[in-house]
Amino acid sequence: MPSTPWTKPDTSTRPIAVIGAGVMGRRISMMWISAGYKVILCEKSMDDYDGAVDYITENKDKQAAKLGTDVAELKVTDSLQEAAGNAWMVIEAVPEKLEMKIEILAEIDAIAPPDCIIASNSSSLRTSQMIVKTKKNYRICNGHYYMPPEQTYYEVMSCGQTDPDIFPFLMEKAASAGFQPVHAKVESTGLVFNRIWASIKREVLLVLAEGVSDGHTIDEMFKGWFKAAKGPCQMMDTVGLDTVYNIEVVYTEQRDLDTTARDWLKEAYVDKGNLGAKSGKGLLG
Repeated sequence: MPSTPWTKPDTSTRPIAVIGAGVMGRRISMMWISAGYKVILCEKSMDDYDGAVDYITENKDKQAAKLGTDVAELKVTDSLQEAAGNAWMVIEAVPEKLEMKIEILAEIDAIAPPDCIIASNSSSLRTSQMIVKTKKNYRICNGHYYMPPEQTYYEVMSCGQTDPDIFPFLMEKAASAGFQPVHAKVESTGLVFNRIWASIKREVLLVLAEGVSDGHTIDEMFKGWFKAAKGPCQMMDTVGLDTVYNIEVVYTEQRDLDTTARDWLKEAYVDKGNLGAKSGKGLLG
């Protein structure tokens, strides 16, 4: 049970803080402001926003029209204190590196109000691994997004000490913002879908590494079989091959899996700066 009772925060006047303006941070921010929730997007350097505000500006009105909502205010800052100091929820969306997440969650925990939900967007790391230096663990949880607005599933999972009342509250708010919330009921590396998706990605990378086929053929077959809009290579290119690699490191280490696919991806793409859509070259060329 949580050591401190959690109370519902005021979501009408207080902002959501999104920490990290990368591929996911900007998409998450766009979804929430489109639904009428004020967002403060925080990046350590103002130079690192790299088109985040442009992406949000270009997509927010279309998403708001889908929801029938009014777009809320977006602010950007390089100050964690400004972002999290009065937030009702802080969404951690920094790279998939455990030590980095441990440090940032500790900083957020010290700044954010006691009723503020702290949710990590990690797709593979459990928040129970991140609470090494935090104190108010009753309000910390996983809150994993996929690739909104195209893919709107949203998975929540306890850190092992999360107040259970947070989950229905958070899932209700997420649904109002256009997400499809899912509750992973026990702690799981990868939550629900990503446990399944990880094995698909790993096998695709092995097919490529062994020279069995190429990315375009794999994607066409995948789309044909599953009637999907995108194939696995395109999806990995979109997310970023550096992120795919970081996630695969977590899986192989925590589940004692073969590292062949991971190591090939690093050598053939990541080390060369070929990271997919963000660099202009990836699994699909």
